[in-house]
Amino acid sequence: MRKLTFAMNVTLDGYVAAPGDDLGWSGGGGPDSSPSDELFQWWSDRVAATGLALYGRKLWEAMSSHWPTADRQPGATPAAIEYARRWRDMPKVVFSSTTSPVGWNARLVTADAVTEIARLKAGDAGPIDIGGATLAGAAMRAGLIDEYVLVTVPVLVGGGTPFFTALDSWVNLTLAETRTFPGGVLLTRYETRR
Repeated sequence: MRKLTFAMNVTLDGYVAAPGDDLGWSGGGGPDSSPSDELFQWWSDRVAATGLALYGRKLWEAMSSHWPTADRQPGATPAAIEYARRWRDMPKVVFSSTTSPVGWNARLVTADAVTEIARLKAGDAGPIDIGGATLAGAAMRAGLIDEYVLVTVPVLVGGGTPFFTALDSWVNLTLAETRTFPGGVLLTRYETRR
């Protein structure tokens, strides 16, 4: 059985995107900032260790509009070049009924997401990361998520897309890790107690 992890940057008030799908806060150093080198490396290493990434439409569109060619942009840093390569190489599944075609080592699924995620989890390959609040919300409600990783940025945005969805029943968690990054960014990792 593969482990399914929901990991994203989140504001202190619990949002993965501010109103208008604004992600300018996510770097941790103020509006339109980049993450610290240490945090960026942590995300890059996470991509390298991921056996399969699951994307909802919005997150896929954001990631695929930048990372496929980020390593060829003027001024690309060695860290960005490494991340772009790792991202392209990582196997991906995109869940959408409106997006077409997908590339960069990805395949498109238009069928029921929960059924497909459960099928993928039943395999024995490497760990799975799920991204995108709507897709992760469906997996949360179905009890499929094994681990939650919140990279909390010290900013309040007052609304937007929440990290957690409404649930029908409680999910009990155990704190597995905490880590502080520059700029007051705090990683907390929780495992689902079954």
